[in-house]
Amino acid sequence: MRLVITADGTAHYRNKVYAATIGRTGITNKKTEGDGASPAGIYRLCKAFYRADRVLPPITSLELAKIKNTDGWCDAPDDRNYNNLVTLPYHASYEAFYRSDPAYNIVVETDYNTDPVVPGAGSAIFVHLKKEDKSQNTEGCIAFSEPDLRDILRLWKPNKDRLVIEFTPECQK
Repeated sequence: MRLVITADGTAHYRNKVYAATIGRTGITNKKTEGDGASPAGIYRLCKAFYRADRVLPPITSLELAKIKNTDGWCDAPDDRNYNNLVTLPYHASYEAFYRSDPAYNIVVETDYNTDPVVPGAGSAIFVHLKKEDKSQNTEGCIAFSEPDLRDILRLWKPNKDRLVIEFTPECQK
């Protein structure tokens, strides 16, 4: 099955339609670090993380880990750990998983730019919760309401399902 994300902010999965949030500059097939776009393509969901001090763990077949206050994701293209989980404090630029807002109360790693990792091609492309201001877009991730993301994760079959971020000419960036 495919979880299909479209430029109009809809997601289609297992005969359901969900409201999704995409990158602030839309969807691109030429992703670069910091461009604010969601990368078009087909991806696996790899591992889910959650804030045990804030939410119950999602029910999922994905590998699941509690977020630690030392978890971060390297977004420095010139660092050897670019687009990988790192332990904080870290010497290069990173995105912290332990956030004051609820966006990463549940966050799911994708396999975007992982095999091989291409410096500058974009990092930290996750599926996570919508921010408190639901009108805000992401920096390139895909976001859902908590009930919707929990529903998707409960139904997700890691060996069969894929995240599809659709590129169409009208959303070209």
